[in-house]
Amino acid sequence: MESEENIEIEQPTSNQALYTKGFLLLCLSHILFGASFSMIIPELPDYLISLGGEKYIGLIIALFTLTAGISRPFSGKLSDTVGRVPVMVIGTIVCVLCSLLYPLVTGVVGFLFLRFIHGFSTGFKPTAATAYAADIVPAHRRGEAMGILGVSLNVGTSGAPPFGSYLVINYSMDTMFFVSSAVALISVMILYGMKETLENKQKFSVKMLKLRKEEIFHPTGLRPALITFCLYFGFGAILTIVPNQCTYLGIENKGAYLGVITASSIASRLVAGRVSDIYGRLIVLRVAMVCVVGSLILLGYANSPTWLFTASGILGFSFGISSPAMFAWAIDRADPAQLGRVLATVYIALEAGIGIGALLSAYLYQNDVSNFAFTFWVIAGISSLGFLYLLTIRGEDKFVDS
Repeated sequence: MESEENIEIEQPTSNQALYTKGFLLLCLSHILFGASFSMIIPELPDYLISLGGEKYIGLIIALFTLTAGISRPFSGKLSDTVGRVPVMVIGTIVCVLCSLLYPLVTGVVGFLFLRFIHGFSTGFKPTAATAYAADIVPAHRRGEAMGILGVSLNVGTSGAPPFGSYLVINYSMDTMFFVSSAVALISVMILYGMKETLENKQKFSVKMLKLRKEEIFHPTGLRPALITFCLYFGFGAILTIVPNQCTYLGIENKGAYLGVITASSIASRLVAGRVSDIYGRLIVLRVAMVCVVGSLILLGYANSPTWLFTASGILGFSFGISSPAMFAWAIDRADPAQLGRVLATVYIALEAGIGIGALLSAYLYQNDVSNFAFTFWVIAGISSLGFLYLLTIRGEDKFVDS
């Protein structure tokens, strides 16, 4: 890493290439990071049940996202003070260690505690990675860059869940956990080759962990955060309920639906970010919200693998077009000196949406297959509030190509 002296960083210009060495390294690290934590998700409900924790399935995602949400303000502040790269490294190392520890857990309490700690990793790395990308890409290609960064994460998450299930089916649960840890370790090694982009870095001190109110929920990030919450509320329900729905519909590989979601997300992200650069963030977000609500309603009707995968594809498309526009919108609104904090606010909303959606859906579902439709339709109704709020916002498409 660089020394603590001030570093001269060349600011991105309008004619600068997007695919620089730093950006490509960031994307590669993101691929592996996403693969590491996502490959274990489809198998965790059965793993928890094997420990006698079938009543706590909703906490698998909720605890993970709770810790991620709690850590966001710290990751945002530290990204703006000690640097983007150190924060990314810390988050990924936690991922390495947690995956190594899962096989040693023999009880429900230990498992849930480990999920709580594991969420720490997803609270730190994405916040700093998004800020790092914003530092090095041209402003007029900001939406496109957010899309490609998201594609990188999704490439990992698309291939990893089916692969994780494959490892369990053909080898063992422990093998899956060890592979997850190894993949995260490679991600850390890549980060050590990246140049820090934050100017005027500060040495870490315990005082930095003391947060002011605006460092937890930065006012500039509140509008994008509210829309993010509504967008990802349904994703918490999907992560919690759809694995059981797969079993009910006779789908053996429970990671397949996540593969469909992520593959369709990748396809749409490749162009959606650039579309938001040209036509504006809000119009893209309105389309995305309509698609999210529609996919949740369709999941309630799904009575065959075909319908479930169709709904999953629509949902992936929705996330693919919304995420680049959302983060580009937040960056457009942010003071560069407060960028990490603004992004942390949006990520807090993302984690809160997933976590609360997971808890509410588990409560509504009650491990009763007759409640699939009711659960998804209630979640769809709550998510639709985001679209109504978007209709009230005017004049927020600040950065649009002329």
